[in-house]
Amino acid sequence: MYCPQCGTNLPEMARFCTSCGVDQNTQADSTPVDSKRKPNGLSVKINDPAFTKYVKNTNRWAAIFSGIMALVAIVGFTVAGEMGVDNMENPQAFFQGLGIGGMFLLIALYTIVGRKRSKTWDGTVINKTVQKKKRQEHYSDNDYRWVEYLEYAVVIKSDNGKEHKITVNNDDTVYNYYRIGDRIRHHGGLKSYEKYDKSGDSIIFCNACATLCDINDDTCFRCGCPLLK
Repeated sequence: MYCPQCGTNLPEMARFCTSCGVDQNTQADSTPVDSKRKPNGLSVKINDPAFTKYVKNTNRWAAIFSGIMALVAIVGFTVAGEMGVDNMENPQAFFQGLGIGGMFLLIALYTIVGRKRSKTWDGTVINKTVQKKKRQEHYSDNDYRWVEYLEYAVVIKSDNGKEHKITVNNDDTVYNYYRIGDRIRHHGGLKSYEKYDKSGDSIIFCNACATLCDINDDTCFRCGCPLLK
């Protein structure tokens, strides 16, 4: 059976929903949320095999890309050392390439492991902030300039008391998408967020690739994964 409030798959004869706590005996219907009406509650589509496939493909391409970049770095620095570019010599140039290549591999490994170790948890939006900040940007040799930007942040407090922050620079779309008090679920593996109440929304973010989609669409036009509504 499914909770008619949030769409969570529950054991038969469950009295209360394990996700939203709604008393199942007071509900007239125990079918999943209808994706054709205004969505309200967690989507059961999170169990679609398309998400598992997307995560596997993402991890595989991250490993392949990092491997290629590491090889390019090692070969490039080795060749530069043989040619004496910028006064480089081997084996020092080779070791420099090896170090840079290793960094590419470590970044990919960190990303893959982080995605696998991420957990699913529930929380509530407790704050939203907009801050004007500055950063240095590199324009040319020895030319760095300070550039102002706006940081939009959404603060989510998980049910176990830990705070998490979503930040986007110079784009208020995510900031406006969430409201203080919204209940949120963080999906482990995907490392993305889903709102419980989407009934007033005209847009929805793909929980796989984060593409902005129309709330009336059933799948993401970019990656093909189901939209969680």
